[in-house]
Amino acid sequence: MFKQVKSAVFWYYLYKFRRKVLLISFLLIVVIFANAIYSDIVQYLTLKEKLEYLEIAILFKWFIIIFNILFSIYLILTLFKKENKEEKKNNLSKTKKVDNEESIKEKKFTKREEKFLNRELKTKADMLVER
Repeated sequence: MFKQVKSAVFWYYLYKFRRKVLLISFLLIVVIFANAIYSDIVQYLTLKEKLEYLEIAILFKWFIIIFNILFSIYLILTLFKKENKEEKKNNLSKTKKVDNEESIKEKKFTKREEKFLNRELKTKADMLVER
């Protein structure tokens, strides 16, 4: 039973945050490719004996890696903040509905409307008794 609940919770959150999960996984794949490309560049530069460009390659590699990791951390930290914004929007819409209902109640009616609202409703039996 616990496995089913755990699986259901996992798939629910995976579906709910699928865009951010896909973006984070894409960024991590970019980091892996950056390492692979860097190793190829290092091999090429050592073969051509142009070691002065290794500095630029390593700086560029670490820039890509650090940027992707920081962006992934930012996305993970903001995963649950959107829920709060959505809840606030729902609360605001509910309060607006309540305000609209109150404003309708506060509106002044015309004399004809007040007369209609305040008149007594009579059934057919009451009308026949009055005759």
